[in-house]
Amino acid sequence: MDLLVLSGDGIGPEIVAATETVLGAVNTRFDLGLRLTRAEIGFTALESVGTTIPASVIEAAKAADGVILGPVSHNAYPPVAKGGLNPSGVLRRELELFANIRPARSRDGAPRPVVPAIDLVVVRENLEGFYADRNMASGSGEFLVEPDVAIAMRKITVKGSARIAEAAFAIAAARPRAKVTTIHKANVLRLSDGLFLSEVRKVAARYPQVQHEEVLVDSAAALLVRDPGRFDVILATNMFGDILSDLAAEVAGGLGLGASLNLGPDHAVAQAQHGSAPDIAGQDRANPASLIGSAAMLLRHLGASEAAQAIEEAIDAALANPQTRTRDLGGALGTAAFATWLANFITEH
Repeated sequence: MDLLVLSGDGIGPEIVAATETVLGAVNTRFDLGLRLTRAEIGFTALESVGTTIPASVIEAAKAADGVILGPVSHNAYPPVAKGGLNPSGVLRRELELFANIRPARSRDGAPRPVVPAIDLVVVRENLEGFYADRNMASGSGEFLVEPDVAIAMRKITVKGSARIAEAAFAIAAARPRAKVTTIHKANVLRLSDGLFLSEVRKVAARYPQVQHEEVLVDSAAALLVRDPGRFDVILATNMFGDILSDLAAEVAGGLGLGASLNLGPDHAVAQAQHGSAPDIAGQDRANPASLIGSAAMLLRHLGASEAAQAIEEAIDAALANPQTRTRDLGGALGTAAFATWLANFITEH
């Protein structure tokens, strides 16, 4: 099993190293035959080769069985013309990673700002919508038509809507509750969300065993806080899914626990749900659970279900004890020590 490892910016190198520690433990225990190849992206690559994501990295990602992608500081990059590409957006586009799968589950010991427990999956369309770095062939969906007027274009297609709906209903069909909630704002985005809903309904008709409902995005945000237990699988277009998945992660215990997997027809990329947090970089303070959980999702996708389950059980065990949580969760462990504890737990159990 060949994995490409990309450390990224900010806390990326620290949480990627922590993830490698845990992968080493499951590789030994389950004899996975993992082979890790490392390459540079982000500011390190920009300084050495003049671009934040070299063509060689894209080709290596296509050749690998999967990718571990550290967070990147794309908001701080120079203009695209000077090499400041968003590596995450580029990989999603080049590898056709149309689905972003983001589970959110309450865990014993994790802080819960909302009392009801949460156990859901956000299935987010990944290549269209209001995302200027990946939704247009030109690479930009934003235009400054005059000095005081900017316009952003939103692209929604039949193909994109149908295949993300298919992914969501397939996931729901395999879950006990078998329910999909489709998020939209068709009362005002009548054409784009209207097209999206039309395609979703066609897919829903092929899954009679899955309950389907449609909820406005503003109502969904309120319900995630007031009654998160009503959701099972949330299906959303790109920006709505991005926002609601962050909210769901916070309701479940924090972005530091939010795992995320980008999927396409032939490729998969594990990526933490949060950003590069440069303000705490190099301080051994970052919680690596998000990327470690994302790596577990990648292993499960690649058929290593036992190894994935072992990682998830180790994270649950660590969070259950205040002494083995990371500092952001009121615990005592730093980034490296948390990873070592998880690795030891996996080895011993």
